[in-house]
Amino acid sequence: MKLYSFPVAPNPARVEFYLAEKGIALEKVVVNLAEGEQQSPEHLARNPKGVLPVLELDDGRYLTESLAIIEYLEELHPEPPMIGSTPEERAFTRAYERFIELNILARIARYVHATNSPLGLAPNPVLAKNEMKFLTPSLEDLNTHLKGKQFVMGDRVSIADCTLLAGINFGRFRGWDIPAEHAHTKSWFENFALRHL
Repeated sequence: MKLYSFPVAPNPARVEFYLAEKGIALEKVVVNLAEGEQQSPEHLARNPKGVLPVLELDDGRYLTESLAIIEYLEELHPEPPMIGSTPEERAFTRAYERFIELNILARIARYVHATNSPLGLAPNPVLAKNEMKFLTPSLEDLNTHLKGKQFVMGDRVSIADCTLLAGINFGRFRGWDIPAEHAHTKSWFENFALRHL
């Protein structure tokens, strides 16, 4: 199998953090988003949407969407479990990972592209303000959730940690940072980031 990726971008990054936590070694091919390589005929043949990541399977088919890639790899490599060991653990992990993806990772990504886009997009102050309006309460909820926890879902690393690190790391890459008053989130970041950054 082969992973087409661009490590700093949030969705490829969450897959790369997952691979590192699982100890899965895959051949990786960088598709440089900053240089527009995602729109090349070669990449569009892999994914007509022109986005990353893409997992090339051994039979030559291509799997897109970061969470689908993670869940596929989790089926192939169930140990250590990163979605959960019971139906309840899996349900709650998926639910919180989805909260992080939609309300934190995606909003940070849109905020960055509206303020300091690494792809050279024009600033959009209205969009940036709107994303921050909704990001702020989600970060407050996250900070409360992380109180007393080593990892997002408790005492074991999960896919939720990978998604959260990908979002926060992308923000920090372009000048956004965890609010100073969010001590539990800062503590989580300082500990988990040491494993990857």
